[in-house]
Amino acid sequence: MASGDFALFIGQVLRRPHQVVALAPSSRHLCAEMAVGIDPAAGPVIELGAGTGTITQAILSRGVAPENLHSIEMNPDFCALLRDRFPGVNIHQMSAGDVGQLPVREAQAVVSGLPLLSMPLGLQRDILTGSFQCLRPGGAYVQFTYGPNPPVARSLREDIGLTWQVSRKIWWNMPPARVYRFTKPAVT
Repeated sequence: MASGDFALFIGQVLRRPHQVVALAPSSRHLCAEMAVGIDPAAGPVIELGAGTGTITQAILSRGVAPENLHSIEMNPDFCALLRDRFPGVNIHQMSAGDVGQLPVREAQAVVSGLPLLSMPLGLQRDILTGSFQCLRPGGAYVQFTYGPNPPVARSLREDIGLTWQVSRKIWWNMPPARVYRFTKPAVT
């Protein structure tokens, strides 16, 4: 990460603490794990909470065409940086709670850099139900966490019927994190 990105990130943490709650941008190791399994030929990808673009870059590095990436970010300064840095990527300045309103269906994955568990339960529900509206059957909602438990509230996991896989711990991140891939069983 460039020093200018870090300065912008810290400045936004101080100016908008209700929007930016991470201690530091995600490490390249965490970003790479977030992008595992993304297939450049398998359709669009939606990113939630794009920030300064560290996960965005990892998704593009997997070979996803910029026009197949839809990045949601509510912070206007981060949106300006993302538009400048990633021409061709669809940058949507909006709340992740409105993800279901995106004109994207059959996405292969929703990759979230959001602090999901720190959000009100209603917003978590909006994010997850909207994400699964955009995902194709079998598509994954990818979310990292610093804690020892799944990063989706138990009541939501049960209500939505989510199953998951978890990565090994990524030690080269501040703080260390794990990545969860949530899926919804097909309705028969």
